[in-house]
Amino acid sequence: AASRDLPFGTRVRVTRLDGEGQPMASVIVRVNDRGPHRDHSRILDLSRAAAEALDMIRAGVVDIRAEILAE
Repeated sequence: AASRDLPFGTRVRVTRLDGEGQPMASVIVRVNDRGPHRDHSRILDLSRAAAEALDMIRAGVVDIRAEILAE
């Protein structure tokens, strides 16, 4: 994943939310890049594999809940 604010190596559980805020699917990612650069309303950029696991390839941008996991 890419994040402007979190340190490299941070593990984050990303949960995709439906339109009513209910969890649909989740994946654990590790921050290893900086971004997103242009759109400051986005908090994370995900790898293709993480996006596929959350079934968001066609949707592009979706609502998520991000939880930083303890080391």
